[in-house]
Amino acid sequence: MRLEYDVIVVGGGHAGCEAAAAAARLGSYTLLITMDMTKFAAMSCNPAIGGIAKGQIVREIDAMGGQMGIITDRSAIQFRMLNRSKGPAMWSPRAQCDKSLFSALWRKTLENTRRLFLWEDTVCEIITEKKGDKTVAKGVRTKLGVEFRSEAVILTAGTFLNGTIHVGRSSVAGGRAGDSASYGLTEQLKSLGFESGRMKTGTPARIDARSINFELFDIQHGDTKPAKFSFSGETEPVKHQLPCFLVYTTPEVHDKLREGFSDSPMFSGTITGIGPRYCPSIEDKIRTFSDKESHQLFLEPEGRNTTEYYLNGFSSSLPFDIQIDALQKIEGFENIHIFRPGYAIEYDYFPPTQLYHTLETKFIDNLYFAGQINGTTGYEEAAAQGLMAGINAHLKLAGKEPLVLMRDQAYIGVLIDDLVTKGVDEPYRMFTSRAEYRILLRQDNADLRLTEISYGLGLADQKRYDALLKKRSLAESLIRFVRKQSVEPDEINGYLNSMNTPAISQSKKIYDILLRNEITLANLINLIPSLSEFISKDEYGLETIEEAEIQIKYKGYIEREKHLAEKLTRLENIKIRPDFDYNSLSSLTIEARQKLGRIKPSTIGQASRIPGVSPADINVLLVYFGR
Repeated sequence: MRLEYDVIVVGGGHAGCEAAAAAARLGSYTLLITMDMTKFAAMSCNPAIGGIAKGQIVREIDAMGGQMGIITDRSAIQFRMLNRSKGPAMWSPRAQCDKSLFSALWRKTLENTRRLFLWEDTVCEIITEKKGDKTVAKGVRTKLGVEFRSEAVILTAGTFLNGTIHVGRSSVAGGRAGDSASYGLTEQLKSLGFESGRMKTGTPARIDARSINFELFDIQHGDTKPAKFSFSGETEPVKHQLPCFLVYTTPEVHDKLREGFSDSPMFSGTITGIGPRYCPSIEDKIRTFSDKESHQLFLEPEGRNTTEYYLNGFSSSLPFDIQIDALQKIEGFENIHIFRPGYAIEYDYFPPTQLYHTLETKFIDNLYFAGQINGTTGYEEAAAQGLMAGINAHLKLAGKEPLVLMRDQAYIGVLIDDLVTKGVDEPYRMFTSRAEYRILLRQDNADLRLTEISYGLGLADQKRYDALLKKRSLAESLIRFVRKQSVEPDEINGYLNSMNTPAISQSKKIYDILLRNEITLANLINLIPSLSEFISKDEYGLETIEEAEIQIKYKGYIEREKHLAEKLTRLENIKIRPDFDYNSLSSLTIEARQKLGRIKPSTIGQASRIPGVSPADINVLLVYFGR
């Protein structure tokens, strides 16, 4: 039995699993400690992966060699590409998953990863040592009294640090329904100089399908031709999809819920933690939008072999009897039986401005934070942080340069930069609007942006890299073909007329036809013999054809964003020493001096994104450090 490792990961949620898998696959002997080995990457809330902007993150995780995309594809029970009616920058993949299978596949993955070891226990203390004027993480102590030593520790505690579960006026300690909370770590870290806070999240009741009248609901099917998350050839699109259902509340439902407001821990002051603005509880929605007579809910299956359903949009911490009575007033739920009520949970987090962009803490060397401990919400955001923490912990121990993804490279870069430079005042959730360069950061090109980086690290294997090169080459050759190949009026005018777009009177390049909004390359393939013949000669898949079409249609927008990103990247290349004394620059505002001194940005670009640091302050720094 090993008691010494290169990296120890604390917590077996989405962040912890990605962190441990990445560090071990890169070559570090890694120990993953979790409180319950039957719940790796548990879907504590909704049984789905992806969604608006979150789907882009999952594709980036996959392109970087993470596991979330592969496991999602293998456990999917429905797939939808959201926002297809909008531009490709907004397209976001989302999959309903069999949550039990998802967790089981993660366990199988971890147990079959070389250099990765598992231990079931609760960590109650980080072992630290003094090295000169620095404090360094050197391992952990557990509740069972076992001491594990390591050169780096990654803390991914989720909602377990001093977690408290609320249902009405009842409160119990817990990090998740059925799981105990974790104590001691917050207090220790605060004694070492960290600042902590409280956040809150919630979840709805789980419903027994045998008590539901599904005939009264609108059905919501998956895509007719479902795609998948992973760029790897190891997975396939989901087959035999299960439907979801649309459900609506009524004024009677709202009235019944209001009867419980006096017992609501949210409204009584019992809950002090900050809740997620963009995923509010049903009682918060009713109070905030008091003029609305109905709210849309989504009834989602939790797996293929269970009767358990999740009512998305009905998160609540109201008393148990109020939840039941309100649900029974929804048409189709008159005879409802639930497996457990909805609840709210409060937990400790640590403001992420206390981290470097590598996710290493500023107070303790070789200690990394990832996931909800950093004030984020969502499986995808947590997994992305875990992946980057695992990579950077390994790189530091190997004496290599850290990996920091920039804002024009990945949503992961936007996520971490937002956390570290801006901090959080509520649970952070990714949106496409947070990215300045979202036309560059599409879900379709995540592999083109990131797989080469991952291959250089050693996470993406040769097969994955060869697939990337092939996709890039095929897309480029297809674009060259349509640029030089013409189409005749008799080949295309019937189709153009049917699409209500002007016919052509003479031959025209296929490329020019494609620039029209109404026209798709997939349809032209069936109309133009030369195009059909060209594509049939090579292994063109739908993904490559779509990639080529996006590059053609949005070429101007893509080039403009690249140019803007290149201009702003110049600020990222102007470095700032971590020990620089901002108080020595009297030309800076007092607020700028305080915030720059606390956050310690490593570049002028990062400094420019700190709230309270003005353009005038940035000009002062530019003059001092030299343009």
